[in-house]
Amino acid sequence: MSGRKPRSVANPLESAITTPSERILKECHNLYVDSENGLVKIASSLGIRLLPPRKKIIVMIMGNHSAGKSSFINWYVEEHIQKTGVAIETQGFTFITSGRKRESLTGNATLHLYPHFRPLLEFKGVTDYLSAEISTSKQKKFSLVTFVDTPGLVDGDMIYPFDVNSAITWLGEQADLIFVFFDPMGQALCKRTLNIVEKLSQKCADKLLFYLSKADEAGKETDRQRVMMQIVQELCRRPGLNKCGFEMPTIYIPNPQKPSRCVNQIDGVCQTIEKTINQAVQKTLNQLEKDSDLICSTISSRLEQDRADVACNKSIRLHSFLCGALGVFLPLLFILSFIVSTLSKEQLEELLGEGATRTITIFTGIVMYLWDWIPEDGQVVFVIIFGAFCYLLLFLAKYFAGRRNKTLTKKEKRTMTEYNDYIQDIVKTKKSKLYEWYLQQCAAEYDL
Repeated sequence: MSGRKPRSVANPLESAITTPSERILKECHNLYVDSENGLVKIASSLGIRLLPPRKKIIVMIMGNHSAGKSSFINWYVEEHIQKTGVAIETQGFTFITSGRKRESLTGNATLHLYPHFRPLLEFKGVTDYLSAEISTSKQKKFSLVTFVDTPGLVDGDMIYPFDVNSAITWLGEQADLIFVFFDPMGQALCKRTLNIVEKLSQKCADKLLFYLSKADEAGKETDRQRVMMQIVQELCRRPGLNKCGFEMPTIYIPNPQKPSRCVNQIDGVCQTIEKTINQAVQKTLNQLEKDSDLICSTISSRLEQDRADVACNKSIRLHSFLCGALGVFLPLLFILSFIVSTLSKEQLEELLGEGATRTITIFTGIVMYLWDWIPEDGQVVFVIIFGAFCYLLLFLAKYFAGRRNKTLTKKEKRTMTEYNDYIQDIVKTKKSKLYEWYLQQCAAEYDL
């Protein structure tokens, strides 16, 4: 870990991004991925896995072929990005997002652009039918939206080059919104579509929204109502859906050359996207707070545990030292006692001096007294037991020495403290300012 003092991040108001929501989401994303002090890097050093929040919401659009999915995306972006027509134009997954330059990406490049979707590699064959279209359009809220255009679904003998049901279900679980388009012309009751919708409803019911697309082509109002009734009845027959209430707004792509009396609720789709973006901003700010608290609490726990480990190691070192000292001292004293017993007091005083001689004489005298107290036929056994006891003391010294807990180095403790200060002083302060700024923008927008 680096001990370099963390630096602050850029002020969101100085960003060149145009919308408040876009600025906030980008600022939050940068707090996670900053190469020097990003939350992802800090968390990784603590053994915590964090994913940076997405800078855009994911809107997946599914339905039978020619249900108007690609046409809606082109209308929203106001650019002809996706092919449209009555044929099954979309056979794979296409991510449509905004960027600085118009680009088309293939499977591997798409997964590099969207690391959150790397688990798609587990679906055999999907990457060959995966692409991304990057547009420079700034229309509506497109700068904050990534559309996922899914394969057109049909029944019968149609063979897909991958497990399309599982892939769509998995993507739907990752998306923020799932739009299900029902085409009133022919394929509205596609069983494959209904099967996937039923499965998605088990985990993503709150994200599912149903629309009768191409409503202007459904004929008279009575014909349109009949088609909608058939779709709702079919949905209600499904075990996983029969307890739900359904709303199915009628939408179609406005065409001044072909005016229609049919009510067009396509603006409501845009409002739903905008509402989800606002929710994503709030969720991202809240998640930033939670992740910051998680990192700070983990750092506090690590430092507290380190203090406990240091205290424990001191006790362990003391036990290890005592056992080791006794394991060496006792046999040396035993041997020394026999050596001293062969020398006279005058010889000892000449070699060691009067004070040392007195001390050694006391200790060796005790040993020799105990030795004389042991019966002669038991002295061999005593030596064996004594040797085993000294060996046990040395073994315990080694055992205690090996039980010492690993503690943090001074550099690691300093870095953790700096990380904690950075999150408290910079990240949380930034989060509070972003939230305050976001609420001010909301108040200004709605004249609160």
